[in-house]
Amino acid sequence: MRKIDKDAGSSNVRVWRIAGTAFLIAAVACTVVACAGKAKQEEAEKEYESLAELTTTPVEDTPEPSSEESVESSEEPEESSPTKELEDMGITIPEKQVDFDNLQETVNKDIYAWIYIPDTKVDYPVLQHDTDNAYYLDYNLDGTRGYPGCIYTENYNAKDFTDPVTVIYGHNMKDGTMFAGLHRYSDSEYMKEHPYIYMYTPDGLLVYEIFTAHETSDEHILYAHNWFEEEWVMEEYIEDIRDVRVMGSVQREDVEVEADDRIVTLSTCVSNPNNRFVVQGVLLNGSEE
Repeated sequence: MRKIDKDAGSSNVRVWRIAGTAFLIAAVACTVVACAGKAKQEEAEKEYESLAELTTTPVEDTPEPSSEESVESSEEPEESSPTKELEDMGITIPEKQVDFDNLQETVNKDIYAWIYIPDTKVDYPVLQHDTDNAYYLDYNLDGTRGYPGCIYTENYNAKDFTDPVTVIYGHNMKDGTMFAGLHRYSDSEYMKEHPYIYMYTPDGLLVYEIFTAHETSDEHILYAHNWFEEEWVMEEYIEDIRDVRVMGSVQREDVEVEADDRIVTLSTCVSNPNNRFVVQGVLLNGSEE
């Protein structure tokens, strides 16, 4: 009969106990980190919600003018509204105001625009880091690292939206926030019901009409097309966009896009890490040099 080594058996038990304890500690630590990350994400999302609420201007009842005031006002020349061009197109102007000075002073100095698509969750400040183009992919408004990050552009794009193509990035969050909702544009009816991208800047409101949504490769759009410095490059790019016929792509043929137009491209992730989903709109106003 083989002799049992009691000391060795006891040693093995101790090893397994230590290993089990270490695993439990590691599991608890991972849970704590995950919970902390989730809490940080929820806090960041609540901050975005609070900021969005601050930009909403309540509609106030305007008192009816007296008959005398009506006569006087009718004699004065009508002043042109900053958004008159849009109003003449029949585009509804949202009741929204963005105080960029306050946002830059109290929230984050890199905020330079605000993107809004009515009746969606896209209602966020747009940021651009001076030197690190991937910074806001991983960092929140308050400088903490983690999700959901920020809606941002790279410093290859000007902050006044005068480039032929401006690319704006945002995470595809599982809870539907940030740019996750862009995927709904793979439905043509949804695109018709949500046709405009409103871009607020310190210089005024820009409105883009969405003309396409589709999955594409993860190529760097600006770099791959030589920053669109030549008009023929822009012409070819628009033709390529119009030729996209992959599953889930939507084209609005009734929206005209020319080589001298300005395009905004909203980009987010898909399940395939080598691809991206983009929603693109053409600028309707403020395009004069």
